[in-house]
Amino acid sequence: LNQTALSELGEVRIIHGIGTGTLSRAIKEFLKDHPLVRSIRTGTKEEGGEGVTVVYMR
Repeated sequence: LNQTALSELGEVRIIHGIGTGTLSRAIKEFLKDHPLVRSIRTGTKEEGGEGVTVVYMR
């Protein structure tokens, strides 16, 4: 996240796979109040669906 913020990319995709959903939930819980994160969403079908979390940076 720090490198993404410094690079001014604006967004990053975290590929965590689908599995049982444990990793996805943990990642979203970590990101929800992170000071560098503006918002998060699940990837679209084209982006990888439930196996991807898209993070929009501040």
